[in-house]
Amino acid sequence: MNIIVQTSSWDATTGVLFIGGARYDCTLGRTGVTLDKTEGDGKTPVGTYPLRQLIYRADRMAQPETALPVEILTPDTGWCEDASHADYNKKVVLPHPAVCDRMTRDDHLYDMTVVIGYNDDPVTPGKGSAIFMHLAREEWTPTAGCVGLKHDDLLAVLKHLTPDSHITILPPPA
Repeated sequence: MNIIVQTSSWDATTGVLFIGGARYDCTLGRTGVTLDKTEGDGKTPVGTYPLRQLIYRADRMAQPETALPVEILTPDTGWCEDASHADYNKKVVLPHPAVCDRMTRDDHLYDMTVVIGYNDDPVTPGKGSAIFMHLAREEWTPTAGCVGLKHDDLLAVLKHLTPDSHITILPPPA
């Protein structure tokens, strides 16, 4: 099943995610959405992308129900955000010589993380990395370019996802 994310017309940092006849509010990038994503711009990329896998914190929760490939997040899991490194936009083992996002965060943002297949096949240095669907912040603030959902909403969405699922992120309505 596929996901559609419609950006709000009144606030480009929020939107509505549609799947299986249901709708869920979501947070988006702190500077909105874009057709021309670059590393560190804080924007969520507009387009249609495959959903690669779920990575979750087994030390904080039971495995969520999903047909996506599932991997347990470990303390040494990172994601390379260094556009000059050969591992750019790839999951890596920490410590790592490049600039990386540590996936086992103190907050709960990455307790359930769906890897969105943005700029990963092939990888273009500088076009953006670490685009995920993950838990939203409790204060409902924007993401760094990902799609954020409430805990129960992400669990509900995961139940619909298969290895063939895609996410389509739409620009704000005209």
